[in-house]
Amino acid sequence: MTLNVDNWFVRNLLSLKTIVRIIFGIFWAIDGALKFAPGFVDSFSTVIKDAASGQPSWLAGWFSFWASITSSNPSFYVYSTGLIELALAFGIIFGFLRKLSYTVSLLLSLIIWSVPEGFGGPYGPGSTDIGTGMVYAIVSFLLLVINAAFGPSRYSLDFIIERKWPRWKKIAEIKND
Repeated sequence: MTLNVDNWFVRNLLSLKTIVRIIFGIFWAIDGALKFAPGFVDSFSTVIKDAASGQPSWLAGWFSFWASITSSNPSFYVYSTGLIELALAFGIIFGFLRKLSYTVSLLLSLIIWSVPEGFGGPYGPGSTDIGTGMVYAIVSFLLLVINAAFGPSRYSLDFIIERKWPRWKKIAEIKND
């Protein structure tokens, strides 16, 4: 396969994949910061209960489980999630532990999509999207694929660390040349 160097996207691939990574990290930073907004902890139990409304009866156990766990100490779950999201933002924006950051981002996105977002449902008349958690999961997966396909990113902390400690590549990269 040969790359068409006349194509602007191909010529700027390194910069573009870094820009996409940084923008996605900024989204995580905003999400993480919003977890610390006044009043969010107080409304968190309602968010979980609202996600359960209108869902199929066979999902009732799933939402009951999460509602009972999070209702005992909502501040722990809200602030823990916020801190994880801010850590992900740091890792993704600065390209630190990218393989781990993208994987945790994928898993956390699916948890957010399946619990407080209620799988993006209820699906029915007037339903227009599947929820942002699923979109975050897809972007996380695509960043993993990009990392595997194109190797190390020169514009990352991982790249700087790998130059000093080559074994870091096993932790940070999908593709180990």
